[in-house]
Amino acid sequence: MPRKNFFSILNNEVARIDKTKTSKRFEKVIEGFTKEKSPHAIIGKKKFQVFNSNDYLGLRHHPALRKAEHASSKKYGTGPGAVRFISGSLKIHKELEKAVAKFHKKDDAMVFSSAFATNMAVIFCLLAGQNKDSLVDSNAIVISDALNHRSIIDGIRIANLPKEQRTIFKHMDPNHLATVLENNKKIYKRALVITDGVFSMLGEYQELKKIRTVVDRYDKEYENGVLLVVDDAHGVGVAGKTGRGIEEIAGIEADVLIGTFGKAFGADGGYAAANQTIVDYLRESAATYIYSNSIPPGTAAAALTAVQLLDKPAGKKLLKSLRNNVVYFKKQMEAAGFTFAANSNHPIQPVLIGDPVKTNVLVTRLFKKNIIVTNISYPVVPKGRDEIRVQISAVHTKKDIDQLAKAFREEKV
Repeated sequence: MPRKNFFSILNNEVARIDKTKTSKRFEKVIEGFTKEKSPHAIIGKKKFQVFNSNDYLGLRHHPALRKAEHASSKKYGTGPGAVRFISGSLKIHKELEKAVAKFHKKDDAMVFSSAFATNMAVIFCLLAGQNKDSLVDSNAIVISDALNHRSIIDGIRIANLPKEQRTIFKHMDPNHLATVLENNKKIYKRALVITDGVFSMLGEYQELKKIRTVVDRYDKEYENGVLLVVDDAHGVGVAGKTGRGIEEIAGIEADVLIGTFGKAFGADGGYAAANQTIVDYLRESAATYIYSNSIPPGTAAAALTAVQLLDKPAGKKLLKSLRNNVVYFKKQMEAAGFTFAANSNHPIQPVLIGDPVKTNVLVTRLFKKNIIVTNISYPVVPKGRDEIRVQISAVHTKKDIDQLAKAFREEKV
């Protein structure tokens, strides 16, 4: 049968990936977590320190989130039942959206099933009309940072613009962004500039204040202006004095801010926050909102609790603990002779190894010492930039960090 030929091609492709030592399908199966201050993962009968989680504040195990999740599931059921325009919105979803809008000082916000789904919808809707009757045309250019997340890349792809309408600006280079906008101001009616707030492979903060300045300068040069969209999935809840993310650090606002509840907020789902006009348009146009279920009500309640918690004394204490842990980790690792891929104060701390085989060997050796970290290799990062991405949490103890640094030192390859 001809389809067997295709299966053979797929098998060969999987074998090719395996040969490069960059396979991703062999995930660790975690059976549970311990109940200590710094929860350890249980794999088999062993306990493992977790240093590869986006749960930067340790909130996914927080008793207040668990309590809220349980109460909301009891009240609304385990799932939303259907998409919102068919069966209606649950009150907990509206309460969460209101809290997120207030948190980011935006007119409104809307919840999606994931941040990936949010990017796909927002980018598509702002670049292309939904159908032949739409008043939103595709006379636009999209300009994306060269190292943006895959969800941004795919969002641009599905907009299906001609190649000349899709371009990048050099990584964290506002001057090059200005050049691109200058070169296209007489060609397109509008422009969409999109960037990560924090780049997840290196923990780098985008030069957002300078990016905003460039966008505002060229807004009047385009008939329908220039919009700035920022995906701050790794910044919200972590970056800035109060955890408002890259906007707080830069002292500016994005036109559309995309975030997630699945990292610092310890829950799941994504969201977009913007002015009322944009949110109203997205509610009418975003396919992954209109035709896809929202997050479960229990998850929404947990996310709402996390957003509210961040401004309370307990949340401020977690932010302080996280920052102290990052500083302590860097000090210990630098003393052990390791090089970091970026000078970052973010809980993402990439240890640069530079070789996929050596990176994989070190990760395996650390696992044998009951420590879980993640190796990042090509094509996720450029060749020769292989790293071990360590992720620090507010609930890690100094003992945890000491043990990690010691293991790195002992198993250095």
